[in-house]
Amino acid sequence: MHWLPALLLPLLVLAKDPQLELAELAEKGNGVIKLTPNTFELLTSSNRNWSAAIQLTALDKRRRCEPCKNFDPSWNEVAQAWHKVPKAERDNHFFATLDFDDGQATFQKLGLSSAPAVYIYSATDGPHAPASGRFGPHKYDFSSGFEAGPLAEQLSRHTPIPIPYSEPFNWGKLLTSIAGVVSFLSLLRWVGPFLQNKWVWAAGTIFTSLVMTSGYMFTQIRGVPFTGPNGSWVAAGYQNMYGQEVQVISLIYGTLALSFLMLTAVVPYQTSPGRQRVQVYLWTFVIMLVYSVLIALFKVKNRGYPFRLFL
Repeated sequence: MHWLPALLLPLLVLAKDPQLELAELAEKGNGVIKLTPNTFELLTSSNRNWSAAIQLTALDKRRRCEPCKNFDPSWNEVAQAWHKVPKAERDNHFFATLDFDDGQATFQKLGLSSAPAVYIYSATDGPHAPASGRFGPHKYDFSSGFEAGPLAEQLSRHTPIPIPYSEPFNWGKLLTSIAGVVSFLSLLRWVGPFLQNKWVWAAGTIFTSLVMTSGYMFTQIRGVPFTGPNGSWVAAGYQNMYGQEVQVISLIYGTLALSFLMLTAVVPYQTSPGRQRVQVYLWTFVIMLVYSVLIALFKVKNRGYPFRLFL
């Protein structure tokens, strides 16, 4: 009977621990196991004391799957972040990818007709098995987009410890900001006198006041279209407004304000009585004409308004 252990030893070597095998595959893939149908069955076996997050994708150029190409970098970033945790926790959760061309039968088995998709399988045994008894698969919700941050946040609900993912430093944004500051300082010597002119600030203040009092913020908050159906630009009712309507109302308000300003600040200082008389008639006529346009627009807003001036 002394020869029995010697015969069983090769069998014990061949019967490799599945979790150890998966850990080695993850190590070779820099944190991501490249799956085949066989390794998919191994990773999702019914008796497992590990959890897994699996990306099902189609990265071959022939598949023309743009969402797959857009999501894959985020997936790899999160997987590499998990690969940095201590081995004792890392080997209890695995990241894996199954490409359509490597596992068409698995896609059919899961009933997948589009990609990408992410399935999360919880552990069925051991301390990390959920108390609810729901072992998966849970499907990742792409409503948060393809970014790595939301992905890491959602997957952390199923990992032994939270995924230590942090957004990479945006060097491009930093360089753009530096270039913008340098450009502004370079142009400041040319723009400075222009910004110090009181009439520039007066014109900017008047323009802003006209636009805001004409309903600009109303349209921005409501997210209204620029024009209505059939190209109409006046919306009926007090609670409705189009973007182009703001421009027209601003022009009307500005013309009326300019007319009153001319009558009160310019006309009285005319030295010629004839010129002064002509300007009084001119600006009075402009006020009455433009105001009649404003009343006509008000009649459209308030259907049934009985009054009008010229129009």
